[in-house]
Order: sequence, then C-alpha cells, then structure tokens
Amino acid sequence: MVFAGVTIAVTLASLRVLETSHPPNYYFPPDSVIPGVFRASLKTSWCEWKGRATYYSVVHRGKAVADAVWTYPDPLPGYEALAGYLAFYPALMEACLVDTELVLPQPGGFYGGWVTSKVVGPFKGEPGTMGW
Repeated sequence: MVFAGVTIAVTLASLRVLETSHPPNYYFPPDSVIPGVFRASLKTSWCEWKGRATYYSVVHRGKAVADAVWTYPDPLPGYEALAGYLAFYPALMEACLVDTELVLPQPGGFYGGWVTSKVVGPFKGEPGTMGW
C-alpha cells in the first residue's frame, strides 16, 4: 500500500473477502500499517452482513485523503475474523499490489474492491449496476 510516496502497509496475512458481483477486498491486520498515518473520521456505514464500519482518513507527509480506510470494530456473527482489520480504497492510494501485480480500483468509486488479472466481472459499481 503506497501513499505519499511511502509504503504505509504491507502484509502476508490479509483476509480476502468476496461478495457477490464484486472483486475481492483485502483486510490488513492493524500491525501491518506504519503508526500515525490514520486519523479517525466521523463517517460510518452499515453492511447487512458485516455490520457497522468506521472510517479513517490517511495523512502522511503533508498529503491527506478522507475516509480512505474502513474497519469493522465489532462485526456481525460470521465475520468476527475481520474485527479491527483495515480495508483500503485502492482508488485513494497511489498504489496497491497483490503479490507484484498493481491493483485497479473497482469501478464507480462507491465500493472498494481490488481488481486484478485473476478476477473477471462484470462488477457492481459502474453506471447502471447499482441495482443488481
């Protein structure tokens, strides 16, 4: 995970979550992120499966991007493993990689999926797909 020209997160222990009509999201353990790059946000959202998400802005080296990261502090049953893990919107980072492959952000800007050559769409998020 690259932001402001610096690798701010790296892990071999991410959790890969798949949802219908979405490319995967990768959730990073909290200890995989360099300290001090997050600022708590007031934004929250609700997922009917995972529960309430809280958000962080990323701030480093004079650059800032609001609500670039989300987490489920107390996920619903079945998703307990996600507690405290951090998911990044790839469109808001300079670079996200899976192994050595540069990730493309899920189309549309609403969702935070990671598109690689190993997943194929169509994906929810592009115009006309929000109602699938």
